[in-house]
Amino acid sequence: MKNYASHYINGQWVAAHSADRFPVHDSSTEEVFACVPAGDADEAANAVLAAREAFEAWSATPVEARAALLDKVAAGLKARTDELALTIAREVGMPLKLARAIQVGGPTWGWGHFAKVARGFEWEQQVGNSRVLREPIGVVACITPWNFPLNQITLKVAAALAAGCTVVLKPSEIAPVNAMILAEIIHEAGFPPGVFNLVNGAGPVVGEVLASHPEVDMVSFTGSTRAGKRVAELAAHSVKRVALELGGKSASVVLPDADFPAAIKGSVSACLLNSGQTCSAHTRLLVPEDRYDEVKALAQAAIARFAIGPSLDEASKLGPLISAAQRDRVLGFIEQGLREGAELVAGGPERPAFDKGYFVQPTILRVKPGDTLAREEIFGPVLVIITYREEEEAIRIANDTIYGLGGGVWSGDEAHAVAVARRIRTGQIDINGGPFNPQAPFGGYKQSGNGRENGIYGFEEFLEYKSLQFQPA
Repeated sequence: MKNYASHYINGQWVAAHSADRFPVHDSSTEEVFACVPAGDADEAANAVLAAREAFEAWSATPVEARAALLDKVAAGLKARTDELALTIAREVGMPLKLARAIQVGGPTWGWGHFAKVARGFEWEQQVGNSRVLREPIGVVACITPWNFPLNQITLKVAAALAAGCTVVLKPSEIAPVNAMILAEIIHEAGFPPGVFNLVNGAGPVVGEVLASHPEVDMVSFTGSTRAGKRVAELAAHSVKRVALELGGKSASVVLPDADFPAAIKGSVSACLLNSGQTCSAHTRLLVPEDRYDEVKALAQAAIARFAIGPSLDEASKLGPLISAAQRDRVLGFIEQGLREGAELVAGGPERPAFDKGYFVQPTILRVKPGDTLAREEIFGPVLVIITYREEEEAIRIANDTIYGLGGGVWSGDEAHAVAVARRIRTGQIDINGGPFNPQAPFGGYKQSGNGRENGIYGFEEFLEYKSLQFQPA
């Protein structure tokens, strides 16, 4: 078992104040395979002060020098791909092959991508008699989740560092080992002391210090809507900038003229990625009422292809959930749906036949628009089918949620699909299964958050505007 006993503060590994540790469980076997220190408020504050001290010099460092360091991190991640993929497969439960491609491949590309964005960015622009400058916002606190841990860290930390900000990272205490490996890579790359800092800890302890500390200029948070509201509340006292990427209940709208086999297969896949532990998962499937029997058969066939098993088993297409608490939460939702009268289409609350591991059967239920499972984010391998009679009703149901993060529209007429997509209040919509684009902005409407990640859009989140006014010529 790997026992981490230090935080990374001001360019060095600093022994934790407390002997308290967070155990890290292998989600397929339930064994503890690592532990990280439970940081305290003083350690969080020390990291913030180190980042503040380093900011002036780092923000003045030439863009090329910053970008070159990011490229070194990308190379370091690539060199440790096998170790990172195995770690995240064990932490999160995503099958190893997918973890390698998505959970490690994406972040490796991302560090190099933000280096390119910084190199090509227009840092100054002349507007009339003003010179408009873009400058780094300052010290950024990055509070990241467990479902795509290294990816969410990259979207915040790499973008902020490229922009000239200094960073304090608090990774999820449930999936923190990948962040410790990243800190080792950053240290080896040779970043100046204080530019990047990492403190492990619980949200109510370390997270609250980072969100409220007066020397933090911005908080970038990904997690639950409930926790995001708390971060925003704490940050408001010192008027910090806040970027929030929160929950979702995304709808995949299948219009009557769609290719139904492709639409249902694609929607099931968009729901079950990472065992449904994806904030933008398409967890509501909206279909014409008079085609329900056809949809039901297609959905049953699609979900049957997702072989469930341990994350390190090459035959597994769907792994376990991340923890016992998450497993029990998802099972509770399935049972509640059945109590409310949902029709069980596939799966159910019965546990899969594994002696160990946090497994839940991939499940499909037909529900009504007002049912609990049609409204609450489940964060597990659960798809609900909702039927509609007219297109206007489908759009109304799609928008009838506090969330607005992802979604999809399927139609034989692409222009028609786009017209419907324009009326759905959500940050990202896939047209006929269009793939994810890491250079396009990602983020939500309504209680799915504010701000955007990915590409130049995520990079600009960490910049301020400054205008210099000159006497007209």
